[in-house]
Amino acid sequence: MNALEEKFAQTIAEHKSTIYTVCYMFSQDADEVSDLFQEVLVNLWKGYGRFEHRSDIRTWIYRVSLNTCISLDRKRRRSATVRLTMDINLFEDRDEDTRQVDLLHRRISKLQPFDRAIVLLWLEELSYEEIGQIVGITAKNVSVRLFRIKEQLKQMSND
Repeated sequence: MNALEEKFAQTIAEHKSTIYTVCYMFSQDADEVSDLFQEVLVNLWKGYGRFEHRSDIRTWIYRVSLNTCISLDRKRRRSATVRLTMDINLFEDRDEDTRQVDLLHRRISKLQPFDRAIVLLWLEELSYEEIGQIVGITAKNVSVRLFRIKEQLKQMSND
């Protein structure tokens, strides 16, 4: 393994949870999350040699991860396929906290991809400035969008 490959592997190891979190926001299906993760890794590798360190590496990884997942989500929605599932999970935890998390995840998944990305970054406790850098808008615009997104989430039904 050459020096560039070693540095890339180290970077991925350090930011693996960030990439996985972004992928999980766009799907709850384990196989699909794995596919998204692999696609993000391919795109990160393709751009790694050109990364100029003008921003923090974490910001760049978020941006590539979000762009990859949003693009694949759009393609998937255009080619509406029907997945076959067993609709049963013998190990499913059904306490009140789990139900609340499931409800929140279902509501967030109904948002437009760009809004989902903003919520994800906010839930990851990034500052408005960092969120703005990652998604390409101003910190003030992040604040306004988050307010509108929260209102939209409140208005959604529980189905």
